[in-house]
Amino acid sequence: MGNIDAENMMEEATKFKEKGNEAFKNEKWDESIEMYSKAIKLRSSMKDKDLAIYYKNRAAAHLKKNNYEAALTDCTNSLEITPNDPKALFRRSQAYESLQKYEEAYKDAVDLWKADPNNKSVQPMLKKLHAIVQDRATENAKTSTKVKKMCEIAFDLNSPVDKRKSAMNNILVLAREPVGAECLEKEGIVPKIAALTKTEKCEEIYLNAIRTISEICNKNIPRTKVVIGSLGIPWFLQVLNSKNADRISAAQFCLQTILNTFSGMDHKVESKPNKEMCQKYFKEIDTILTCLVYSITDRLISGMSRDAIMELLSRNVQYSALNWGERLVEIRGLYRLMEVCSELEEYKYESAMDITENSRSVASVCLAKIYECMYYDELRAKFTEQIEEYVKEKLLEPDFESKVRVTVAITSLLNGPLDVGNSIMARDGVLQMILAMASDDDALQQKVACECIVAATSKKDKAQTMMHMAVDILKKLYNSKNEAIRVRALVGLCKLGSYGGTDASIRPFADGSTKKMAEACRRFLIKPGKDKDIRKWAADGLAYLTLDAEVKEKLCEDIPAIRALIELARNGGESILYGVVTCFVNLCNAYEKQELMPEMIELAKFAKHHIPEEHELDDMDFVNKRIDVLCNNGITSALVNLSKTDSKNSKELIARVFNAICSMQELRGKVVQDGGAKALLPMSLDGTEKGKRHASQALARIGITINPEVAFPGQRSLEVIRPLLNLLHPDCTALENFEALMALCNLAQMGESVRKRILTEQGLSKIEAYLMEDHEFLIRASVQCICNLCMSEEVVKLHEGENDRVKFLALLCESEDEETAKAASGALAMLTSESVICCKKIFDTVRWLDVLHTLIANPSPDVQHRGLVVILNMINANEEIARKVMETDVLELLMGLSKLQDEDRTKAVEISIQCLRSAERYNIIAQSNDAPIPDIFKEAERLAELNEFNEMD
Repeated sequence: MGNIDAENMMEEATKFKEKGNEAFKNEKWDESIEMYSKAIKLRSSMKDKDLAIYYKNRAAAHLKKNNYEAALTDCTNSLEITPNDPKALFRRSQAYESLQKYEEAYKDAVDLWKADPNNKSVQPMLKKLHAIVQDRATENAKTSTKVKKMCEIAFDLNSPVDKRKSAMNNILVLAREPVGAECLEKEGIVPKIAALTKTEKCEEIYLNAIRTISEICNKNIPRTKVVIGSLGIPWFLQVLNSKNADRISAAQFCLQTILNTFSGMDHKVESKPNKEMCQKYFKEIDTILTCLVYSITDRLISGMSRDAIMELLSRNVQYSALNWGERLVEIRGLYRLMEVCSELEEYKYESAMDITENSRSVASVCLAKIYECMYYDELRAKFTEQIEEYVKEKLLEPDFESKVRVTVAITSLLNGPLDVGNSIMARDGVLQMILAMASDDDALQQKVACECIVAATSKKDKAQTMMHMAVDILKKLYNSKNEAIRVRALVGLCKLGSYGGTDASIRPFADGSTKKMAEACRRFLIKPGKDKDIRKWAADGLAYLTLDAEVKEKLCEDIPAIRALIELARNGGESILYGVVTCFVNLCNAYEKQELMPEMIELAKFAKHHIPEEHELDDMDFVNKRIDVLCNNGITSALVNLSKTDSKNSKELIARVFNAICSMQELRGKVVQDGGAKALLPMSLDGTEKGKRHASQALARIGITINPEVAFPGQRSLEVIRPLLNLLHPDCTALENFEALMALCNLAQMGESVRKRILTEQGLSKIEAYLMEDHEFLIRASVQCICNLCMSEEVVKLHEGENDRVKFLALLCESEDEETAKAASGALAMLTSESVICCKKIFDTVRWLDVLHTLIANPSPDVQHRGLVVILNMINANEEIARKVMETDVLELLMGLSKLQDEDRTKAVEISIQCLRSAERYNIIAQSNDAPIPDIFKEAERLAELNEFNEMD
């Protein structure tokens, strides 16, 4: 029985391998990796020759995807089974070379030459790598001397500070190069930096020393292990413990770099951990996590450091390969985060934690991200259980301070993992306790309870319940003499008053109340001397009220209030972000809109259901005026500043506003000028699905209007390609598809590197899919994009393959849309100028002669000119093709066209003459041919009538 199972597994594995080979042949790299992985899983216990083949095949696919570390691992696994296998050595050498490990690549190339001396690919590889290794040996000697000299100056406390600054800066530059990093390690840079940080007073030298450690660890596991062994993770946390933002940022980046090195990530937004590496270095990764978690509640660190630690957890907890979400529950990380959530600046003891104004918000975001990782009910139950345990402990304590603290913690839950917060609120006595605190005379209890009530009305069903219980209390608190309490009560009333959303027919409060509340918020916002906390709450109030179209218009007429909002966005922290950006989203009408189909409206009327009504002030003209006001007062630079947040929901809101601004062509230049394109790129790759789409569409709109070399300079022109291609998806709207195609068309003109990246990202097949759409603009845009891509040799080769690409372009030359025909004929002109095969493939079209007729007699001079270039290329290709073309009535048409007197068609006439001269070379036509020349347009009419007649038959 066991043998039969083994045979079945072998057969299944072989089938998966064959499917992988087919996918690889069709350039479907992800699919091929998946198939090979399934084959490996079935045969992993057998360690035979077939398994070695699966590994090296998967390595080839990883190389195509630029997954060099994964390719390296697969080749090594293959070579462990079949040592000196030529293909495995060749691919591992390629992987090493791409990872800039030239000595290792050279060794594999030498072994490959020994194993397969007749392999023609080996000699050039050996020659190239030998030259690199030799150059590196020379460079190593020079770099080693330079490193010694720089270290002598940088670590000599008696040297002048300016010289030491310059030396440490040079050390940092050297550390960024693999050779330099190796030399610095040999020079003992790590213990020198550890000693330096104890005494160094110059901040610039200190920062560059920490950054040097980052570069030494970057993507190099052996060096990172040396650094960890020498310094230990606690050393990094000591460096992080500071009130200097730059120092904290450098230490935070250093810890992230170490984590990236062990997990296979890099600092790019779209980068993800490698599961195999995470398993291999679980101990090191878990040590980092444990140290971070225990530092959350460390009473000796600064508030800014605490925020940085929680941000590190938030940034990495989403990755399932790391499994930090589940681990955080296991090691009671939730308990520590709740401790931060419950911390109040009003309670200052010697043992109190130092927190910032953002600490509770950062902890709340972290809790929300951990809860998102609870993928199944059992995990969610464990999460909720740990939170409930914390709340229960606090409520059992008899003093009022514990109740105040637990209320603040519940508020953080309601602003983070809302479902957990609502389950806590539903516990017996919790809501009653909070309402009782709101009715107390103690200002702190009132403030804390008011905040909790505001947070508890996040969902409409909850809001209805709260309206009956909390409106009177909030109105009472609004009359408080304490402005901090008044503004919070006002926000609660604003939130309940916005229950109708954008529906103009729903007004929860009496007419005029919304405007009065908006005016109160505005006064808090612009009144001189108000602290940031009060202005933040005022912005939160407006975030709810600006769902009302009348409030939007009134606010945009109030320039001081708009400027105050934008200034708050520019200088505020994480706690201010959401309210301010929500205001901007509402003012731009960039929120999600429900599409109301006429049929559904009639059905709702018949069923006597409520039908939402849009306010006349939410018409597009009014919206565009509001967007213009925001841009004239500096919203774009504020959004760029806000985009640095780690909150995906906030990023979505920012992307929505950017997209609304970019919908106005005249404002796109302002977005680019203020750094908007740079800010949108990471948001288009990392965030919520809707957020990524909005950011990508904004980038597409920029790419359509503004020269891509200005909008996306340097490396950015390559990075923007993936977001644009992501819009070429069936789930995206036709407008998103069209704008992405137009932007890609412009980008494809920039250069070969851009065109190659489009091909690497499987862009050509995505673009070609729109050739078959039943939409004129989409077809036109895709053909124009393909036309520009045809400047690439790789695209020409793809058209030469066994496919209908040339046939499709030939048929599109007959399109009634002039722009489509122009692009298709232009693409054919480029392809036929480079490839005889493409010239031949035109004959694959059954109606190829009709296509040539259409091109020669085309009413558009541009299409006619391009079409004649295609015919000229076919004639010049070889005699066989030339005779096949010229044996038809094309000869007569060309002769007629060569005599045409029309200034608009001068180029076409010139090309037709060249066609005739080229035909003379093959003696297809005689040089003294005096045959009568037909009128080109009459001939065109005759052919058109003939085609029509045939179609009728």
